[in-house]
Amino acid sequence: MAALPVFRWRLAPDGYATRRQLRARGLRPGGQDVAAQLERPRRRREPLVAYLYRVDLAKPVRPMTPGRWAALAKANAARRICPQCRRDAGYVIPASLGSCVPCAYPTPADSPRSS
Repeated sequence: MAALPVFRWRLAPDGYATRRQLRARGLRPGGQDVAAQLERPRRRREPLVAYLYRVDLAKPVRPMTPGRWAALAKANAARRICPQCRRDAGYVIPASLGSCVPCAYPTPADSPRSS
């Protein structure tokens, strides 16, 4: 396998794009291999690397079908269900908590008040 061409940050020639740039144009890599890479130098660390794909080989993004919309809605709904109390939290439960806020930080409702 030949070595990939390496370009400095912001100096890639026309005809190459990152995945995000392709997506903004309504395209996807479409199975092609990485064509080149960008490197952004950093002090005392490894350079940042971005992979580039050829725009002329990119394919259009696949349209969303009713089945895909239903699967996406089901997956998003599952992210809102608390695994402890099994209720819809009304928001996406943060992975850092692992449960809804009332389950993660219960309030002592039955504790006696001190005077």
